[in-house]
Amino acid sequence: MAAPYSRNLSFSSVYNFRDVGGYAGLDGRSVRWRRLFRADSLHRLAGDDWAAFRELGVRSVLDLRRGFEVAQFGRVPEAEGLTYHNPVLRHVDWSEVPHPEGTVHERWLADRYLNFLVDGQEALAIALGVIADPAQAPVVVHCLAGKDRTGVVVALALSLLGVSDEDVAADYALTETAMNRLTEYLRVHNPEAIEGQEHIFDSPAAAMMLFLADIRAEHGSVEKYVEQIGVGAEQVAAMRDHLLERD
Repeated sequence: MAAPYSRNLSFSSVYNFRDVGGYAGLDGRSVRWRRLFRADSLHRLAGDDWAAFRELGVRSVLDLRRGFEVAQFGRVPEAEGLTYHNPVLRHVDWSEVPHPEGTVHERWLADRYLNFLVDGQEALAIALGVIADPAQAPVVVHCLAGKDRTGVVVALALSLLGVSDEDVAADYALTETAMNRLTEYLRVHNPEAIEGQEHIFDSPAAAMMLFLADIRAEHGSVEKYVEQIGVGAEQVAAMRDHLLERD
C-alpha cells in the first residue's frame, strides 16, 4: 500500500524537513503520519514556505540549538497557536574533538551521540516530554542541520515506539541527500560552518546502529535510559498512545 503522505516535505528554504510517520512500531501498529516531524533550522521560513508550514497544523516547535545559534540565525516566526520550546541540547564542541586520518567515522559519530546522552540529559527529557504530550502535537524537532541533535531525539522517540533499529537508522540516513542542498546554502551564508568540518555532515546508517547498540549495552534499554533522565513510564505510554495507529 502506498504511503498516504510524502515523507519528505518540499520547502525552498528548509532543506531537511520530513515526516517520521509510517514506520512499523509496537504490536504491529504504525507510527502515525503528520504527528512528528524533523527538520533543519526553521528560521528561514517565509512566504509560501511559511504558508505551507502553517497548513501542517504544527502546534509545537522543539529547537535544540544553543543560545548563540538562535541569536545568530534567528528562530521560527511567532504565530498564534504555535508554541516554541528551546531546550538546549548541551554537548562537547565537535570542532574540539580530533578526527584524524584513519578515524572510523561511524564510531566517531556514535561517540558524539553518546555524549549527548550525558551532557544533554535535561534537553532530551524535555524534548521527549513534549513529544509524549498529545496536546503538543503535531511537533517539529529541529536543530541547525536536523541531523545529529535532532537525529538523537527522533531515534529515542522512534525506539520508544517500537520502531526497529534498522528503520531508525534508515530514517537517520535520509539526511544524507538533504545535506547537499543545505551545505550549498551554508557555503554561501555561513562558510565557517563547513570549512574543515566536512566530516560532520555525513549521516551513515551504521553510526546510528552503533549508537543504539551502545545505549542498550550501557543502560539495558532505551526505556531504562529515558527513565534515568526523568521520562517516566506514564509519559512513554502516552507517547505510544497518541503516536501509534489505533488497533
